[in-house]
Amino acid sequence: MIPGKQTTAWAEVDAQGRLIVPPELAERYGLKPGAKIRMDEGDNFVRLHRPVTQLTKIYIEPTVSCNLDCITCFRNAWEQPLGRMSDETFERIFQSLQQLDPLPAVYFGGIGEPLFHPKTVEWVARVKQLGVKVELITNGTTLTEKISRKLVESGLDILWVSLDGASPETYADVRLGAELPAILANLRRLIRMRPAGHYPKPEIGIAFVAMKRNIADLPQVIKIGRSLRAQHFSISNLQPATEEMQNEALYYRVTNNIAYMQAPHLPRISLPKMDFDATTREALMAAFNSGCNVSYAGNNWGGANDTCNFVESGTMSIAWTGEVSPCWPLMHTHYTYLHGRRRFVKKHIIGSVHERSLLELWLDPAYVAYRERLHNFAFAPCTFCGGCDLIETNEEDCLGNTIAPVCGGCLWAQGIIQCP
Repeated sequence: MIPGKQTTAWAEVDAQGRLIVPPELAERYGLKPGAKIRMDEGDNFVRLHRPVTQLTKIYIEPTVSCNLDCITCFRNAWEQPLGRMSDETFERIFQSLQQLDPLPAVYFGGIGEPLFHPKTVEWVARVKQLGVKVELITNGTTLTEKISRKLVESGLDILWVSLDGASPETYADVRLGAELPAILANLRRLIRMRPAGHYPKPEIGIAFVAMKRNIADLPQVIKIGRSLRAQHFSISNLQPATEEMQNEALYYRVTNNIAYMQAPHLPRISLPKMDFDATTREALMAAFNSGCNVSYAGNNWGGANDTCNFVESGTMSIAWTGEVSPCWPLMHTHYTYLHGRRRFVKKHIIGSVHERSLLELWLDPAYVAYRERLHNFAFAPCTFCGGCDLIETNEEDCLGNTIAPVCGGCLWAQGIIQCP
């Protein structure tokens, strides 16, 4: 089978009217007896969502410290202590991880630079020995020859590198203290160290945070990534951490553009695949902004609305302290800006690995109920409205949600910001 190629699977309806799913799919998506599964109905399909009880990926934050001072960083808008994960905390995670069945993938990353922690490479190797998929994100500055060789030898599956500019000037304008030529040289050296083969590991991923000051560099960033044989590109918008950074956002019209709102009462345009060039650009842009909901090549642009991908994909996040959160944006209390207002985002802690195992935390009834709330996403549409003072915190909304956190103002849940 070609890696990444989707295959068609068939389910059957038995004599009692029950839907029988192929066992390999049932195992992959956690469809165990008693599992509760949400369904969505489309024009020609019924979609089954992953059960809220299936844990598929764990984010581990080795440290919130960093060797750079990036203008996009959460740390510009918080009053949290800096620190790094202790050996004891990691051991509790590692021992608890082995109790899970099936074992979830692990992603090393959070607010800080993971390789700024002296134990991260060792931890990557230990987790990889369990046979799970392991990813790590880095700014690339600390990819010395020694660290690169150890990462290659560890069996790391994907190495994500943040590249927010294609020239030394634009890159340094975002990531203060970094030099693009040195980072690219580090990456090329690591790539030469990878074992030969059609699919060498680690695969390279490029993460780009788009802003007004660097969006013109995106084509060249992709070109650089292709020259590095990158297999993955994750493009995200900016979450403004300071008042000044609001002016860098590229999505203020998107938040209330009908093109991205999927509703039966709205007029809809269905566009086919089409060349996007000088001939079609103006006409397609007019269609996109015509006041109609847009589907392009069978994909509705409103499909990413009101969807918490952290919960939908079955993830949990562990801060350097060992505290567990439903997503990494809620690992730390911080400030951001939405619709011109300063917004207080209070962290949400489920529990700690120092008190309970990962399985106990994951299956905690209150946490399961919270994930079900996020599947239903019955929150006020703060990202599209922003018309009242309740937008200034994530603690309640105008629909009567008073059990924090409320997620109607989350840009991740509207497909505006995304993580690798």
